[in-house]
Amino acid sequence: MIDHEAKRIHVSAVVLRHPDTGELLTVRKRGTTMFMQPGGKPDPGESAVDAAVREVREELGVVLDPLELRLLGVFEAPAANEGGYAVRATVFTHPPVEVTVPAAEIEEIRWVDERGPLGADLAPLMTARIVPALRAAGA
Repeated sequence: MIDHEAKRIHVSAVVLRHPDTGELLTVRKRGTTMFMQPGGKPDPGESAVDAAVREVREELGVVLDPLELRLLGVFEAPAANEGGYAVRATVFTHPPVEVTVPAAEIEEIRWVDERGPLGADLAPLMTARIVPALRAAGA
């Protein structure tokens, strides 16, 4: 959902880790340069959990178990691909799943080791909010 008056985009996002390495999955949407967690805007009347499950299924062809989603937090940061907007994200973690190929609007997937330096092509939400929250939670 986009709140044009407040210049805020509401999304659900999911932190997914690689089953073997523990690295974080990031995605880059077609026509953009920034990598971020999979997820997207909820449909009207859709819960944050349902939006997260639907978006991951559409973007990655992976079916998440909604009962396995754990709220990491609700965070706000400058939007990565929509200048002048902020993104307000309800962010969940989920146990590792096998992700091999992008689908729908996702052009590229990349695994990131959040313990190392975070590249300039990662979304502000990830670098300023999600990674620090993961570190604080020991997740």
